[in-house]
Amino acid sequence: MKFENTEVWGFEHAIRGMRNPMNSWEKSDSCYDCSGSIYKKPTYIIGKNDLSLMQKLIRAGSEHRKFLRQIFVSVDITAPIYFWKEFDTYKVGTVANSTSTMHKITSVPFVISHFSCDRMDGETLIHMRSIIEYLEILRLRYIETKDKQIWYDIIQLLPSSYNQMRTCTMNYENLILMYRQRKNHKLNEWSGLDNSNEPNFVSWVKTLPYAKELLLI
Repeated sequence: MKFENTEVWGFEHAIRGMRNPMNSWEKSDSCYDCSGSIYKKPTYIIGKNDLSLMQKLIRAGSEHRKFLRQIFVSVDITAPIYFWKEFDTYKVGTVANSTSTMHKITSVPFVISHFSCDRMDGETLIHMRSIIEYLEILRLRYIETKDKQIWYDIIQLLPSSYNQMRTCTMNYENLILMYRQRKNHKLNEWSGLDNSNEPNFVSWVKTLPYAKELLLI
C-alpha cells in the first residue's frame, strides 16, 4: 500500500467561514509562515484562539463543525481491490479517479509485485504464483488475438489482491469519521493493528497537518 502526492489546502477560508456566524473575525490569530525557502509554499499556522474554537466546534458534533468540510485533501493511494471495495462505502464528500482495469489491464505484464500477497502463507503463495503466471499467458494471447473472450477470462479471474492506484479527494470531515470508524479495523490496510510499520490509512491520516488537534480528538 502506498500514499503519494498528498496535498492539503483550505485552512484559511475554513477558519474565516467558521467565524462568520458570530462575526468574530477580529479574534482570528492564524497566519501564513513565509519565513521558509522562497521555493516552498508558505505554511499556514493555526493560532491558539482559532484552534480553541475549532476544537470546541468539533466536539459539539458534525452539525457544528461544518468548517472541516472546507479543508481539502488530495492523495494518490495504491491499494488492493479488496481495500477499495470498503473505501467505496464513503461516497459523500469523496471523489476518486482510478487507473482502469477495463482499458489498461493488458498494457503491462502481470507480476507478483502488482498484487498484495504479503499475508499469504507459503502454500497459498504457490497457488497465487500459478494464477499470476496464467494471467500473463492470457494477456499475451489477448495482445496477439484481441479476442474479447480472453479479455473476459482475465477480468473475471483477476484476484481482489490486485493493486489499483486512485487519486482521491476528500475533506477533514470525511477523515474524522473514517479515522474513528476504521482505526480498529480487521484489515491492516485500514488500521495497521497487526503491523504498524506497514503503510496504512490510519497512519497516513496521522501525518496530515493538525491531525492530532483536529482529527484524532
